[in-house]
Amino acid sequence: MMVVTGAAGFIGSCLISKLNAHNFNYIVAVDDFSHPEKEKNLQEKKIKERVHRDQFFVWLEQHHEQVEFIFHIGARTDTTEFNKEIFDRLNLHYSQEIWKACCRFDIPLVYASSAATYGLGEYGYEDDESIIPKLKPLNPYGESKNDFDRWALEQSEKPFFWAGLKFFNVYGPNEYHKGRMASVIFHAFNQIKKTNAMKLFRSHHPDFKDGEQLRDFIYVKDVVEVIYFLATHRQHAGIYNLGTGRARTFLDLVKNTFIALEMPEQISFIDTPADIRDKYQYYTQASMTKLIQSGYNKPFTSLEDGVQDYVKNYLSSQSYY
Repeated sequence: MMVVTGAAGFIGSCLISKLNAHNFNYIVAVDDFSHPEKEKNLQEKKIKERVHRDQFFVWLEQHHEQVEFIFHIGARTDTTEFNKEIFDRLNLHYSQEIWKACCRFDIPLVYASSAATYGLGEYGYEDDESIIPKLKPLNPYGESKNDFDRWALEQSEKPFFWAGLKFFNVYGPNEYHKGRMASVIFHAFNQIKKTNAMKLFRSHHPDFKDGEQLRDFIYVKDVVEVIYFLATHRQHAGIYNLGTGRARTFLDLVKNTFIALEMPEQISFIDTPADIRDKYQYYTQASMTKLIQSGYNKPFTSLEDGVQDYVKNYLSSQSYY
């Protein structure tokens, strides 16, 4: 059986679809299952058992001999939350317990880290594990992810295979429940449908024009493709970037949303909210050399193709992956 934490969430539910497509149907879904909107992410998925996240370690003690792999995707991901205790409990300590269980029961592990660990990019965006102790994340979410990456690297005892994945800006179906934390494409689609126009954050950085802030946007279908590759090959443990390796502007993203909707472009700018202005990343671009050298050779979906697929095949009909 395969265990997926955060199973009802965005990436976790898409991963279950990917596993089901490869005939892995004995899936143990771990989450808190309290969000009614997230329940739709699990419709039509082949899942054998649901386990509340608070009961997972008791369950694992009893069933570990049947577990083939743990995909630890669950986390508190709200970058506007500043209560460090929440992140310590849900992101750091919970992940540490999963790591220890994987070591004790000899279970391979893939877990979710984040590009938020890179902060302003003072040390670049290379997934070189030697720079991880130096990184300066901009918020408690990024700190919690970097704290666990650091802790994992310091451990003398490790799962026989493990991989931490620094997700860059992931977008795609099944993020409908995420509210403010959903992708700009999701918000652009809804705002354009409602008002025929889109407002983007103005740049407050002299090196970037309005709308030309750069991010590495990666389609969720590529994310689960990489996770599946690492889980099935199990050859090179470590911490990997997971982006496309090509930064694009928010203007690129929104213009392609208008194109996918077959609507005339109408874009204006508003100030970046004060509560996130000094924590705002103006540029991210993943170095993907490490993953490619591990043997991954599939091309990543272009922003143009990803937006077309997401808008036409999912957002327009509220379909799930």
